[in-house]
Amino acid sequence: MTVTDAPAQVLDASFASDNVAGVSPEILQALSRVNPDSALPYGADPITAELREVTKEIFGPRAEILPVFNGTGANVVSLQALLPRWGAAICSVQAHVNNDEGAAPEHVGSLKLLPRPTLSGKLSAADVEAEMKNLGFVHAAQPLAVTLTQSTELGTVYTPEEISSIAAAAHGHGLGVHMDGARISNAAAALGCSLGEVTTEAGVDVVSLGGTKNGAMAAEAVVVIDPDRVRGTDYIQKYSMQLASKQRYVSAQLLELFGTDLWRRNATHANSQAATLGRALSEIEGVTLSRPTEVNATFPEVPVAVADAIRQRYLVHVWDTAASGNPVLRIMCSWHTSDAEIEALVECARRA
Repeated sequence: MTVTDAPAQVLDASFASDNVAGVSPEILQALSRVNPDSALPYGADPITAELREVTKEIFGPRAEILPVFNGTGANVVSLQALLPRWGAAICSVQAHVNNDEGAAPEHVGSLKLLPRPTLSGKLSAADVEAEMKNLGFVHAAQPLAVTLTQSTELGTVYTPEEISSIAAAAHGHGLGVHMDGARISNAAAALGCSLGEVTTEAGVDVVSLGGTKNGAMAAEAVVVIDPDRVRGTDYIQKYSMQLASKQRYVSAQLLELFGTDLWRRNATHANSQAATLGRALSEIEGVTLSRPTEVNATFPEVPVAVADAIRQRYLVHVWDTAASGNPVLRIMCSWHTSDAEIEALVECARRA
């Protein structure tokens, strides 16, 4: 074997994303429990029926849940249901739906996005008001919805008060409010509040409820909080290829997560580990945190030599370049991140 034939080094992906973690043991057990028996397909099973009742307890008596396969599907289905064909959704320029869904919103959902520049990844009521200039102008796509990423791609969190302010501005102009909640569990755990406090009570109309990043296998959902504002979601779910035949396996995962405190336990662990990692890295000479660690993502600004050493061993993303010229890394923790894994990464940085 020549040098050029040598296999490429396999990088440790433990901190690349919260998607890299395995499935929570509790969820694997839940899947095992629903497996032996036959059940009607397409959500007509008793597990999905139980999930519907839990959804009403969390999000209010009128809430409806539609389990789907992935977060992209949840976002596209939600926004299609919220918008007429001539409508557009206001979002942060850093929003996941604007940057990380490929062309799914545009190609699959025929959706128009109106990205707003934001420093922290969070929209404000002022952003909503700024887009109202085209409301009623026939030559422009109509701003008829707002979509919020919770928590944001920058690891920041919308408080219930901030969401309420945005929702009030949106509803005042007849707009609907969608929340991309792929990491809503991390946000609610960080805020010390319930899922309902950052959604229903704050004025959100439809939620993409995330499970996969918090210990599920392949389980997300569309939660319609206001059925009067969000119509036809079940039909859109079907033609968007997000309706599972053996839906009980998706529902069982969501039921185990949100019908117990598993969602909070997993998210709290991920958040805590990220905070620990951020503190430890910031104690290394030359390393600073580019922003506070609010959830399960930490963003250290590191010297080039440190970044190189970490990225020779770990698969982590260079998220930005600081004013100093040093790279800013995004390092993610999950429900499964161990103390030993954190110590090994910190030691790698310290040696560099």
